[in-house]
Amino acid sequence: MGIYLVRRLAASALILIGVTFVTFILAYMIPADPVAMIAGRNSTPETRELIRHQLGLDRPLPEQYLGYVARLAQGDFGKSYARKSDVGELIASRLPATLLLMLGAIGAELLIGLPAGIFAASRRGRAADKIAMTLSFVTVSTPQFVAGLTLLYIFAYILGWFPLGGYGTFGHLVLPAVTLGLAGGGWYSRMMRSSMIDVLQRDYIRTARAKGLPEWRVILSHALRNASLPVIAMVGGDIGIFMSGVVVVENVFGWPGIGQLMWQAIQSLDIPIIMGVTTVAAFFIVLGNFLADLVAPLVDPRIRLR
Repeated sequence: MGIYLVRRLAASALILIGVTFVTFILAYMIPADPVAMIAGRNSTPETRELIRHQLGLDRPLPEQYLGYVARLAQGDFGKSYARKSDVGELIASRLPATLLLMLGAIGAELLIGLPAGIFAASRRGRAADKIAMTLSFVTVSTPQFVAGLTLLYIFAYILGWFPLGGYGTFGHLVLPAVTLGLAGGGWYSRMMRSSMIDVLQRDYIRTARAKGLPEWRVILSHALRNASLPVIAMVGGDIGIFMSGVVVVENVFGWPGIGQLMWQAIQSLDIPIIMGVTTVAAFFIVLGNFLADLVAPLVDPRIRLR
């Protein structure tokens, strides 16, 4: 176990370094000058050169990157070009909202997808199975902004059950979480159905049925545990996806998360924020997959950590 953790941590560190390198190169290949955006249209060449020197953008690119990595190792994400604020503080101020939305979205996905997948698998080939899979296809195919605006119009504007947008209460969380949960729930239902159908054909399931166990107990006590392994991997991936920010949903609902910060930084070509958010997103993607690999053996002891 110790060797496995060391290997995974070392691999995770290399992945994060690779992400920072690729993002750094891509950010500086953009055919736009952040100095011109900072200085303004009416700035003189001398002013632009002064700003470029102050930001260290006149140094060779390898030197800039090594300096960035050295500062990053100390927890310093740099300062925002446009906001003149510490990038680490800006990201930290958005993390609680992003974390809350991630938890709500994953909870909605599981509540929608797992029961639908189990229901469809237990009625394979019947009308109920076809209806459930058709609905999952619709939710997966519907663009998030369409689902979000529809939910806002019905449940916030017409019925007035939830706020029209913002952040701060459980009511603010429901609609954006359900919007993400509908699309994700469609994927979860299809994955759970496929995995459950495979497990229900195993010999130990036939034995459990031959003993006269009720079907609900066969499914929940014997089949669900093994069928949930692909779902665990999906949850690990979703942790990274949602913690990197969901730009469309955050903008539709006015949710002050990392995705909204990233979008604003892209519009103003604020490279330190772009780099910082990308690094944090990569960290959570690696963390999500790492946690999934740790949980899987607990669910199925036959899996051995290598």
